[in-house]
Amino acid sequence: MLLYFSMVICGISLLVWSADRFTDGAAAIARNFGISPLVVGLTIVAMGSSAPEVVVSINAAMNDTPKLALGNGIGSNIANITMVLGITALVVPLKIQSATLKREIPILFFFMLLVFYLMSDLVLSYIDGAILISSLACYLGWLIYIATKSRNKNIPDNEECDLMLSEIIDELPDEMPNIKAIIWVVIGLIILQISSRMLVFGATNIADMYHVSEFIIGITIVAVGTSLPELAASISGVLKGEHELAIGNVIGSNIFNLLIVIGLPGMITHVDIPLSILEFDYALMFGLTVAMSIMAWGSKGKPGEITRLEGAILLSCFIGYQTYQLFFNS
Repeated sequence: MLLYFSMVICGISLLVWSADRFTDGAAAIARNFGISPLVVGLTIVAMGSSAPEVVVSINAAMNDTPKLALGNGIGSNIANITMVLGITALVVPLKIQSATLKREIPILFFFMLLVFYLMSDLVLSYIDGAILISSLACYLGWLIYIATKSRNKNIPDNEECDLMLSEIIDELPDEMPNIKAIIWVVIGLIILQISSRMLVFGATNIADMYHVSEFIIGITIVAVGTSLPELAASISGVLKGEHELAIGNVIGSNIFNLLIVIGLPGMITHVDIPLSILEFDYALMFGLTVAMSIMAWGSKGKPGEITRLEGAILLSCFIGYQTYQLFFNS
């Protein structure tokens, strides 16, 4: 038993570390070959925070445990809103002003509805997965187009967007030689694979030992562990005064989780979806996203704010949900 829990803990720790190394190396190579820092920030760096979920999703599907991958995708979105935003708001209340976020929140809802529609037949098929991965490619293309267009225009109305884009570029790692960058990419990929296999193996054996479903383990232990990069990035952002970057990380990560973390298992294997997942877990994710949006949106021309009280409520939802899944729904 201790061996399996140790594998889960070590797997999560190595996943987070190797994802950072891989992202830094890949971003440095892209910049060294002349790719715009803005494009690198919106693609490689943005996807880097979701790398643990993506690799776990691939290995879970290939290990014939696709429900663990599904639980990881939905659970990570719930953890991002309740745990990440909750703890971050307790550290520093989040003030939200950017029009960019208000443009991306409706997109998040669109993708949630799309995923719900594709899963409403209680099957995630190859076609469903292909639609989600294609949607991700379209979303990234749209992001790059909007960002490039905004930076090329010197209009006062774009000041908030320019600030957001500057913060994205500031997330880029320091420049490094190609040789060092390639080494980090290779090391990152190898350890990503090893650590994700450790995590999946340990998690599935824990599920067998305690006679709980792989989905429950995925939506609790695995999802919380793979959400740690978003928590670290958000707390780091608010301590630097970059409040909108914190919630931007959550929205971006949730979109990536919906499209690629849930989409990949469908492309790799046939995934049967219990109705209870849509009626409870997915519905809860949707409701929490509505609550986050109301907090972030503001009213009557005033900027939105996630206060410490609201952060405490979100964190309480996280604790309650995890307790229910682990002790009352297993």
